[in-house]
Amino acid sequence: MSADAGGESAAGEQYPHAEAKLDAATGVERRVWEALRTVEDPELPVSIVDLGIVYAVRVDGDDVEVDLTLTYSGCPARDLIVADAGAAIREVDAVDDADVRVVYSPTWGYDMITPTGRRELNEWGMAVPGDAEAPDPECRP
Repeated sequence: MSADAGGESAAGEQYPHAEAKLDAATGVERRVWEALRTVEDPELPVSIVDLGIVYAVRVDGDDVEVDLTLTYSGCPARDLIVADAGAAIREVDAVDDADVRVVYSPTWGYDMITPTGRRELNEWGMAVPGDAEAPDPECRP
């Protein structure tokens, strides 16, 4: 699946690349995306937005719904990611309630990591499959 390809929510909404959604967002929706960008994945040194696991942000008055996925279905950090995302959203002015849903379609893939996320992972010495600029690991005794 390409980074711009998407899946569909139950409401039929497409899930494009997270960075495109952030760039297009305005007002409260943009502030929610920015708040989510401060939430780091507990196992990787990158935000959940830049990891590409945040699929959608919907704002209805002072209520916010977020669809996110996990890098794999049995992720032990699921509850922590959902709680941290919800807490970050509730810190945004004009937000009263946040509903964070875990969805499994489309399936997450490395191509969903944003350029910022790839750069941050590379800086930590982590190679992202398909990334021509990934560091070349040197194995030494």
